[in-house]
Amino acid sequence: MPQFSDAFRSEFEQLLRWRRDVRRFRTDPVEGALLDRCLATFALAPSVGLSEPWRIIKVESPAARAAALANFKAANAEALAGFSGEKAALYAGLKLSGMQDAPVQLAVFCDDGTVKGAGLGAATMPEMRRYSVVSAITQFWLAARVEGLGVGWVSILDPDQFCRDMDVPDTWSLVGYLCVGWPEDEQISPELELAGWEQRAALLDVQKR
Repeated sequence: MPQFSDAFRSEFEQLLRWRRDVRRFRTDPVEGALLDRCLATFALAPSVGLSEPWRIIKVESPAARAAALANFKAANAEALAGFSGEKAALYAGLKLSGMQDAPVQLAVFCDDGTVKGAGLGAATMPEMRRYSVVSAITQFWLAARVEGLGVGWVSILDPDQFCRDMDVPDTWSLVGYLCVGWPEDEQISPELELAGWEQRAALLDVQKR
């Protein structure tokens, strides 16, 4: 077990603070080897029963990207309709996707039909497979940040329609649509916080029973 220095721990805390949900990207390309280095962190992620249920599609073709963007726009319009007054005006002004600019776009799925892991740990909590995918995405996100890349997680999508558009197996479910690229600017505070949508909690409320 390696011994991590105080300097490393300090830098790791800074990495966590600077991991931001990026929605504003430059269109400069991302070198393939650099992206592959970040994607390699999926192999290091924990997964229930060692099932490794993540499945990744690079969304590259104009048709696939157009379908994804149309999905977002429809879902975003529906979400906007759920707000009124000042909240609706604030929502309408938010930039909630980098899909039109990000040079790399990844769709990350969970394969609930995988036989890997033989179902260990997923019989009572099958959602653990999806949680495993989320943890893998988090590791990828941190690795990308170390390289100077930004990542934006687009959650305003109709996942069933997206799976149909991407023609994926029935056992796959969408967990994350990730926009990846070089940030247009750098902000240590979340964009939603800067826009006045919500404030980050100052302290973690840990309860006892």
